[in-house]
Amino acid sequence: MVAKILNGKDIALEIREQIRVEVDKQKKMGNIVPGLAVILVGEDPASQVYVRNKKIACQKAGFNDVSIVLSKTTTQAELLAKIDDLNTDASVHGIIVQLPVPEHINTAEIIERIDSEKDVDGFHPYNMGRLATSLPKLAPCTPHGVMTMLDKTGVTIRGLNAVVVGASNIVGVPMALELLNRRATVTICHSATKDLAKKVSEADIVVVGVGIAEMVKGAWIKEGAIVIDVGINRLENGSLVGDVEFDTAKERASWITPVPGGVGPMTIATLLQNTLQAAYK
Repeated sequence: MVAKILNGKDIALEIREQIRVEVDKQKKMGNIVPGLAVILVGEDPASQVYVRNKKIACQKAGFNDVSIVLSKTTTQAELLAKIDDLNTDASVHGIIVQLPVPEHINTAEIIERIDSEKDVDGFHPYNMGRLATSLPKLAPCTPHGVMTMLDKTGVTIRGLNAVVVGASNIVGVPMALELLNRRATVTICHSATKDLAKKVSEADIVVVGVGIAEMVKGAWIKEGAIVIDVGINRLENGSLVGDVEFDTAKERASWITPVPGGVGPMTIATLLQNTLQAAYK
């Protein structure tokens, strides 16, 4: 078996075009234009790339974009004050603080300060709580984007065994909740998990997001499983690879995401969906 490629780039372009058409329609009707504010604290090169990509995506979708770049010496109080300003700005419907932030900033407090109605990243405890109680509102972008990709396979998720490798609040935990809400049987694996290879080998769906290059070996993958690789890692030779050993895994899986061009584009597309939802709620 050779896996079919689950091309997130193509799916994301389709979603973004649907959003552009909807925004154009709303503009012609005289309705509000969705506004997304992205705050970058510091000069992390990867974060700068992410912010630039989000800005371009906003512009192409017809959104108003507000880019706020703050010095790495910005204090907690100054960042909170900026968030407060955006919370009360009626032209801004979505607010993101690009992570990671400098070490002196309390990430949890920053996330919780964002108005939950404008939390288009889906990280606020209110939105995470709604996802946990099967009442999602603004869901975390990467896991929700993964669910969109899984639906594109045509496979019925209900009743399947799913293994999520990685237990972060950004990917792992909300990913498990998304799958659980679709009635999959879900196992979350992390650094303390014993016999990871065995657990992965029993999964019909494997989602990996740990940030370790090719940590999940292709030989672990069950024949016919769907493999979603959230990771992206740069090797010493400059090439990009995921958290799954792609070349071997694709010989066993039924569907697999490439790196790059898999989950990454879906995250931004879902961010735009969330902003659209927040604007026209």
